[in-house]
Amino acid sequence: MRVNVAIIGGGPSGLLLAQLLHQSGIDAIVLERKTREYVLSRIRAGVLERGIVDLMVKAGAADRLQAESFTHDGTVIAYKGESFAIPFSKYTAHPVTVYGQTELTRDLYDAREAVNGKTLFNVEDVVINNAKSSSPSIDCIVDGKQVHIDCDYIAGCDGFHGVSRQTIPPEARREYEKNYPFGWLGILSETKPVHEELIYANSDRGFALCSMRNERLSRYYLQCDTNDHIDNWSDAQFWDELKKRIPEKFADTLESGPSIEKSIAPLRSFVCEPMQWGRLFLCGDAAHIVPPTGAKGLNTAASDVHYLFTALKQWYAEKDHQLLDTYSQTALKRVWKVERFSWWMTTMLHRFPDQSDFDLQIQSAELDFLRESESAQASLATNYVGLPY
Repeated sequence: MRVNVAIIGGGPSGLLLAQLLHQSGIDAIVLERKTREYVLSRIRAGVLERGIVDLMVKAGAADRLQAESFTHDGTVIAYKGESFAIPFSKYTAHPVTVYGQTELTRDLYDAREAVNGKTLFNVEDVVINNAKSSSPSIDCIVDGKQVHIDCDYIAGCDGFHGVSRQTIPPEARREYEKNYPFGWLGILSETKPVHEELIYANSDRGFALCSMRNERLSRYYLQCDTNDHIDNWSDAQFWDELKKRIPEKFADTLESGPSIEKSIAPLRSFVCEPMQWGRLFLCGDAAHIVPPTGAKGLNTAASDVHYLFTALKQWYAEKDHQLLDTYSQTALKRVWKVERFSWWMTTMLHRFPDQSDFDLQIQSAELDFLRESESAQASLATNYVGLPY
């Protein structure tokens, strides 16, 4: 078969790119190694920047998002048993939107099916051929049958462990990585959120985050050891520890209940340069990973999708390849700014095992400065709601 663009990966970034291309009359196929049901079973973050919301509208997949999402105009930072609010509306013209990534992905799958978009599931043994030539192609196996796809361009939206980044020769790419000495233990519960805004808490027992999906679905996180296991945490133990890490005024009103999902995720920062190799372009986790502290994973993937879609649209409409040629430089410029913000939030709010008394005093001073400085709060707000594309 032949298409304009072959997209490896049927997560939100691959689906979003496919829908945007369809809206512009550009033929694309999505290759996903799992089933739709498996993809939709994955629980992910739900804080959306204005950029991805705008892209969902442009992709024709935002009806449910606009009807059911929640707008958040600020966030709460807690430390030393106290808290303070940072109102985004005071420093920026934009809020953030809370809407589960699983639901966003479901909306994109529904939109793709509505336009009879080509999507292949259970795709195995993907091989990218001739990425540096003018006629790249993909060989793969789908439900036990060999499939060959000729295309003009390939978008690698297949995550950190996918084939796309590995197709770039090791000598041609440089990878930057920082692994953090802790993870996040997260639970999802059918309980009322403890506060109308997200609470990021620094405590001497470790970091905690109070988040939500809707008015009856809450998402909470605790910093934990990287070698910890969910079997070590009963629901009662989780709620007890969470109450100890957040200010008393929130702990006293916290509604607890059975968890409906529980997991532990490691934290790391990762960037691959370049993000393109001939006619192969990397998007999202295939090229970069951020710790979840700033809620930037999906949002940064969306900025990649924006840059790549804009470049492909320019090529097919005007035969101008300037934006395609500079995709990597353009995307990486924003990626590194997001990496910096996510690293800063992580180091400010977590307890590290090797922190000295001096380090703890510096961390405390950083939080004091954020509380007292409008310019520091403006910087956090500007980055949190999303840097412009």
